[in-house]
Amino acid sequence: MTQRGYGGPLRYVQGPGVIADLGRYVAPLGARTLVIMDAFFWDSLRPELEAALSGAGVTAQFVRFGGESSQVEIDRCTAAGREIDAASVVGIGGGKALDTAKITAFNIGARIVTVPTIASTDSPTSSLGVVYTPDGVYEHVVRCGRNPDVVLVDSALIVQAPARFLAAGMGDALSTFYEARSNIESRSKNYIGDGYACTLAGYQIAQACHETLMRDGRAAYVAAKGGRLTGAVENIIEANTLLSGLGFENCGVSGAHGIHDALTVLEPTHHFLHGEKVAFGILCLLVLENRPPEEFDAAAAFCRDIGLPTTLADLGLTDLSAADMARVGQAAMLPTNVIHSVPVELTATAIADAIFTASARAGG
Repeated sequence: MTQRGYGGPLRYVQGPGVIADLGRYVAPLGARTLVIMDAFFWDSLRPELEAALSGAGVTAQFVRFGGESSQVEIDRCTAAGREIDAASVVGIGGGKALDTAKITAFNIGARIVTVPTIASTDSPTSSLGVVYTPDGVYEHVVRCGRNPDVVLVDSALIVQAPARFLAAGMGDALSTFYEARSNIESRSKNYIGDGYACTLAGYQIAQACHETLMRDGRAAYVAAKGGRLTGAVENIIEANTLLSGLGFENCGVSGAHGIHDALTVLEPTHHFLHGEKVAFGILCLLVLENRPPEEFDAAAAFCRDIGLPTTLADLGLTDLSAADMARVGQAAMLPTNVIHSVPVELTATAIADAIFTASARAGG
């Protein structure tokens, strides 16, 4: 595979208070916009943003996000966007609200603006949207054909969220380099268009993401627990959102996300954040690929220090039966699962053994 591909959002803007500039960035995209907003911010942010959009000459229809990026929710939002002939769709909230907004924009041929209110996933910058069942079980990924036109990241708003969300974002971001390496070694395609080889730029960004986490992650977690916006927190917000987003889309994901997706067949995992499950998946990936023990130890120590799960018990999976693990293995081995990007031969048993071994090693 000799053709290389790279993609990303047109604009990325980060800093305290930048959400007030929403009207400035939406207005050039068209006169009518559909705003899909997480329910948590419905009362606190909506009046301010309605005024900002109106002041910029944009007519906005606000829709309260239903909580799950399911096909039913996507269809509801798509109908609302078509009803007003929206030129753009703005997603405000967590990763699932943003995924719903991206897929809605794709369905109606609109431009897209993402406004993450937590830094818990790398969804805001990507052209991909994940669809789950109404009960939270992973179904499939939609390739939306374009990255967001604008990613607006208000760091002062994000640091107000519980530090657990920032830590979960670090769990997701920590997978970026490890999974980029998997894809390069297996010569797998990235997620630009129908898939290309990774560019040097994409791989360097994945490495920069990892270096930033190792340098600033622990300090950022301490500051965020106190609601304080430091330079380390700003760097980690960028790593979780921009560096991880560019890294995963331009290099690809593999076993950490594949094991995450497979574990969603077990109900107890539905109570954990995406990045928390991915963090445990990283340890499983390192076992699956038989990486040097110092890599496993460093990743496990980092996760423990910022409160991320490192064992099955940490994910509420204390009494896994053989039937439970068989379901996980079967889900992981589905042809559509991204785990097939790892550079080793896979079986359901090998995956199960890696999961059990990672948990035992991390548990000491």
